[in-house]
Order: sequence, then structure tokens, then C-alpha cells
Amino acid sequence: MRVVCVACMLLTAALGVSLGNASNAQAQAYPSRSVRLIAPSPAGGPSDFAARLLAPRLGEYLRQNIVVDNRQSVNGVIATEMVAKAPPDGLTLGIGNNGTHVINVGLYKSLPYDPIRDFIAVSQLISNGSALVGHIKFGPRTLKELIAYAKANRGKINVGVAGANGAVGTEVFKSAMGIVLNNVPYKGSAPAEVAVISGEVEVVQLSVPVVAPHYKAGRLKVYGIMSARRSPLLPDIQTISEQGITGYEASGNWHGVFVPAKTPDRIVRILHREIVRVFESPDIKEIVSNRGSELIVSTPEQFAAQLGREVPKFRKIMLDAGIVPQ
Repeated sequence: MRVVCVACMLLTAALGVSLGNASNAQAQAYPSRSVRLIAPSPAGGPSDFAARLLAPRLGEYLRQNIVVDNRQSVNGVIATEMVAKAPPDGLTLGIGNNGTHVINVGLYKSLPYDPIRDFIAVSQLISNGSALVGHIKFGPRTLKELIAYAKANRGKINVGVAGANGAVGTEVFKSAMGIVLNNVPYKGSAPAEVAVISGEVEVVQLSVPVVAPHYKAGRLKVYGIMSARRSPLLPDIQTISEQGITGYEASGNWHGVFVPAKTPDRIVRILHREIVRVFESPDIKEIVSNRGSELIVSTPEQFAAQLGREVPKFRKIMLDAGIVPQ
């Protein structure tokens, strides 16, 4: 006669439920280890600033290290491709910007990634206006003098071109002004910043937060704000549109967080929630404000919708300016 131990059966069942719950909890834990945040710029650039601002506090909230990985490349293509091809487990995040995810579409016939299909847009972070600046000893003092000088010295002015945003802003500016400048490419805004201060190039487009301290210290001259509105960091500097180039506006330089396509929605929502926490912190808000940047924390749906509008919009702007995809 077989003896059935009811107590043993209950104990076994209880252990099974307990182990099953533990296994499920472990499977659902996120993040399970350090997270890599890829920035498509060298240290000191606008994308790097966004990454360094986000990483420490986000790591604190997620209870894991966030390791910033700077991957410098022309127009951020290499870094952005790395994010697109990473496993969709939430352990690789990317800082993207309007250059990597909007403007590159109009610059290249073929990209190793699709800015919409290959990513999930988690949230925008910050946006910076741009300014056209010149070496302090470069002759022209005003925008009108610069345009006149460029027309009289066709192709003799060197302009630093940093990233996709800089490339498009420069070409749209040249087209609007009817001038020819000699493009000198740089792998990021930080090297271009050094180049114009040293006099390696005469002019360059840089973000206003980068420009402001150099302008105030007398290291750079500013010809105009390339964005639609004046900057609170440089309130005395007119926009290019205000100086008679009606309707001129370069793209604002925004930065946001992306993850690879097919990343589980649960992970996307966790990331978004904690990113919002980071940028709702008073000290982070103060840093962003003091830098002259605009805080833009959007939902994944809002961010995706913006990309859907901007990609075709700026492709047309580029075509109208004579920019042919290479």
C-alpha cells in the first residue's frame, strides 16, 4: 500500500511556487547589470553634455552604473549604427540628435540604419540654439560685412563643419546668402570650436552654450543667432532673420535618448519614467537653464511623432538648398 505524504506534497508545491516566483522576478529585473550610454561625439560636445548630465542620476535611480561611451565619427553615423544593432535588452542606450536621426537622411543616399524603423525614441532631453561665429581677428565685424567679404573673396573663407547639423546649417546659410565658403570638416563640435578660436578656420556654426563663454571672454565674435529666437545667454545678439535675412532659420540642436527597435515596452517605460525623474530634479533644471539650453522631456509617442514630421521637412529644406545626398 502506497503512503501519500500530504505534508510533503504541500511543501513541494510551496517550494515550487516560491522558486517560480523568484525565477520570474529575476527574469523581470531591469537592469541586471551596467548600462552603456553611447554618445555620438567626443568629450565636451553637446551630445556628450547631455550624456554626462543624464548618466549619474539615471544610474542612481536604476541602481546600476551608466557608462558613457564616446564614439566619435563623422555626423555620428558609427555611434548611431552601434545603438541600432545592439541587443534590444535595454542595456545599450544612445544619445541621438537632429543630426543623427533627421539630417543624415538627407545627407546620405544610404545609411547603415533607419532613424525611425531601427529605434524606439524614449525621450527628448534638451535643445540648444546655434550661432554663426568667427575668429576674433577675422576682418568682418558684422553679418553684412561677412556676406560682402565672402562675395568679394569667393571660396577663400574656411568654414568649420561639425556634424550633420553643422553641415546642413552651413549649406542652408551659404544658399540663403548667395556665397561660397570652403568647408573644412571636423569630427565633432569640440574640435571645430578649437579650430575657430585658434584661427584654423575663419567661421563656424556652434551651439550657443558653447559660444557664450568665449564671446564674453573676447575669444570669438558672433555674427548672429541661427535659430528662430534670440538666446537668453546672448540677449544682445540678433538672429540672422532679424538682420534682414527674412525667414532664415537653422535647425535647433536637440538631443534625446534612443534604444534599439524591439526593446520591450516595459523597459522603455521604466527608462522614460526615470529620465523624467532626472530632469525634474531642481539641480538638473538649474544646470540646463544656466547653460542656456531648453528642457524638453517628451513621451515616446511625442518623440516618435516629432521625428515623423522632421525627417521629410528637413529633407525638403536640404534639397531646396541644393544639398545632394552623397
